[in-house]
Amino acid sequence: MKINSNTDNTKNTLLKDSEWAAIDGEACRVISFDPFGGTTIKEGKITTPIKLMPYASVTFECKKASEKIKGFITHKTDFTYLWTAFKERGIKPNEEVIFFWTKKHYKYKFLKFISGSFPRLWVMVCHKGAYELMTDPSYKPELQGEARFEAERPIVEWKHEVME
Repeated sequence: MKINSNTDNTKNTLLKDSEWAAIDGEACRVISFDPFGGTTIKEGKITTPIKLMPYASVTFECKKASEKIKGFITHKTDFTYLWTAFKERGIKPNEEVIFFWTKKHYKYKFLKFISGSFPRLWVMVCHKGAYELMTDPSYKPELQGEARFEAERPIVEWKHEVME
C-alpha cells in the first residue's frame, strides 16, 4: 500500500482520492478528529476562517496499514458527519468511531466516475470492540450469528443516500 510520508508522528497521509483509494471499503477506527483553524459548524453551516484548505484531519488505524494514518477531510458532508459524531453527539469511553471511505460502494456504479461532488465517508459510532469484530474473524469466536451482528452494529451512523 503506497501512502505518502509526513513529518509529524504519523508517517502516512492521505489527501487526494487517489491516495485514499488504498483503503477504499476498509473499516477504519478513528484515533482523533481535529478540525483546522477554528473550523466549526454553526446553525447547520460550516464556518472556516481558512478557505481552500481541508476542514480537518482525522488520524486512524486500518488493517491495511501497519502504522497510523492521517487523512485530510475536504468534503463538507464528510466533515459534518465527523463533527456530528465527535463534537455534537460525543463519544463515550465504551464507544469507538469507525468509518469506511469509499467510492466503490455507491448505489449506482456510474457515480464513481463522476463522484467528485459526493461524500466518501460512512461514519459510525459503535460499541468498543466492534472494529476488532469487523476486521478479525478470529476475535471473540464465541460470538456467532445474531449476537456477533449485534455487537458490530452501529449505535448511530451517518451515510449519504448515494451509498449502498
